Amino acid sequence: MKTRLNGPFVVPARDIVRHPGEMREHAFSVKLKEQWGEGIVSFEAGSEIALEVRLEAVHEGILVSGTADAEYKGECGRCLIDIAAPAEVEFQELFAYPGEEETDFEVQDDHVDLEILVRDAAVLALPFQPVCQPDCPGLDPITGERLTESTGSEPDAPIDPRWSALQQITDQGSAAERRGPENTEES
Repeated sequence: MKTRLNGPFVVPARDIVRHPGEMREHAFSVKLKEQWGEGIVSFEAGSEIALEVRLEAVHEGILVSGTADAEYKGECGRCLIDIAAPAEVEFQELFAYPGEEETDFEVQDDHVDLEILVRDAAVLALPFQPVCQPDCPGLDPITGERLTESTGSEPDAPIDPRWSALQQITDQGSAAERRGPENTEES
């Protein structure tokens, strides 16, 4: 896989290439040039992604592991309001030395390009059905209003005629509770 060697995700590994046991750590931020993700939520173009990366030289290549922190934005899958939430993604991949086995990622001119690795991990970590809160009730199917913003007038749910006899029993019970106890003696 041929990669460009001058992008913001390219990390030099010259001092540890072919020196098994050597390790380097890097921490940096990258401003995204394009949107990552195509669903209800995504990482927007221009947003910052913070990376903490560890490069470890092994016999087969450079083992890259780290975390990426960013904020995704979009809309709630239930009530359609705008949401933004942080995402922390962990990733790990072996960048093989060229000429060895065919792999997805290779060390190119003593550099590793993390863009595809980080993008794939970050996009796969996006929620499939994002919600503004875990118990978001969504939209009212009749009025289309958000159920969390009650207008005060709750329409009674239609009662199945087969259960209407039970509704009369509960109505009698609540009327008796309002009247209070009937046979009380005062001493």
